[in-house]
Amino acid sequence: MTVSASSSIQQAKHALGQRLRDIRRDSGLSARALAIAAGWHESKCSKIQSGRVTPTESDLRAWTAICGVPDQAADLIATTRNIEGMYVEWRRLERAGLKRTQESVRPLFERTQRFRMYQSWVVPGLLQTAAYTHAVLSTIVSLRGTPDDVDAAVTVRMERQKVLHTGDHRFAVLIEEWVLRTVIGTPDILVGQLGHLITVGSLPSVSLGVIPLGSTRNAGWPVESFTVYDDTQVNVELVSAHLTITQPAEISEYGQAFSDLARIAVYGADARSLIAGAINALG
Repeated sequence: MTVSASSSIQQAKHALGQRLRDIRRDSGLSARALAIAAGWHESKCSKIQSGRVTPTESDLRAWTAICGVPDQAADLIATTRNIEGMYVEWRRLERAGLKRTQESVRPLFERTQRFRMYQSWVVPGLLQTAAYTHAVLSTIVSLRGTPDDVDAAVTVRMERQKVLHTGDHRFAVLIEEWVLRTVIGTPDILVGQLGHLITVGSLPSVSLGVIPLGSTRNAGWPVESFTVYDDTQVNVELVSAHLTITQPAEISEYGQAFSDLARIAVYGADARSLIAGAINALG
């Protein structure tokens, strides 16, 4: 797990622990009295309150019942589930198939007005062709052993691209130049993808920047791929897992990282020239 993942999740666990501590104090119970009533070792209460241990759903039901506030259990359980959802291994996220994974983000895309996307791995999904998407998702199925519903997942992703043409959405996209030269699928698929990238990068709602190979990296260090949704959430693509960040301070860090990367990118004719160069290299 990355430092960012660990920090974000630990802060959420700590906040939950403080809330449970307040509930206990309001009930007039000591940590020892609560532990005895619940049949726990005395140290369990302190570990939960400090965020060192995440309480189970049964722990939360016992805690709230003993403290006389059983009606708060449902909300606390929902909070715990949200914490668990901040860091989700790809195998767990995709175990029901790639189509469901694609569908799960639709509400987030529809409600977001300002997207900031940085990709150091592949062309961003919203700017992909169907053939390129099929190649990417087929690779995921092969590597991770997920259920093979690639055709259905491609259809969902293509439908999601309507957000580029509807509503008041704005997309700032940054891509490392090596992404343009990484062959996924076949050279013909990549050529088609790069041509599409030039087209979609010219949309009024899209700002497309390419970070050239050999750029000086005093700032704008290449990092994991991420997307900032307005100023409310960041999704990060790790090798083994999907990370959701909601802590304002960490969202700000990713916003700053995006700004640093944006300053060393090229746009307009210069970006199209780099894309054309990648196409020519495949010819």
